[in-house]
Amino acid sequence: MSSVQRQSSSGSDGSLVDDKKRKKMQSNRESARRSRMKKQKHVEELTVEISRLQISSSQIRQSIDAKDKAYSEVEAWNNVMRAQEKELTDRLRYLESIEQTFVEFSGGFDEDINDLAEMQDSLLNPWQLSYSTQPITASSADMFLDWP
Repeated sequence: MSSVQRQSSSGSDGSLVDDKKRKKMQSNRESARRSRMKKQKHVEELTVEISRLQISSSQIRQSIDAKDKAYSEVEAWNNVMRAQEKELTDRLRYLESIEQTFVEFSGGFDEDINDLAEMQDSLLNPWQLSYSTQPITASSADMFLDWP
């Protein structure tokens, strides 16, 4: 009788097993669907992150380019300033040698040196002329009055 019960229970168990299989398959499908959705959401988040990082990278590159340009300009200006410093240093040494020559030939008069320091040097102030300029007052009509 136990074998009969087993057969009859196995028949009802078969539908029970089928129901369990079906539920398990349905559960697996739902789990797979959730997993795909989660993966898709993660991919979308990563895509947004990539876009944000690309924009940030572009801004950083622009900032670096601007700083490189500014650095190049400062470096060029620095080179100009170094050249001017060298030129002025050479000029100062030349003027000091002239002063030394003057001191040697003047017999060492200290008051002459002080007077020399007060004198205006046309080389140091080329825009200040040592002679006075007078404006030309003749008009163009007067120019041709005595023309032969």
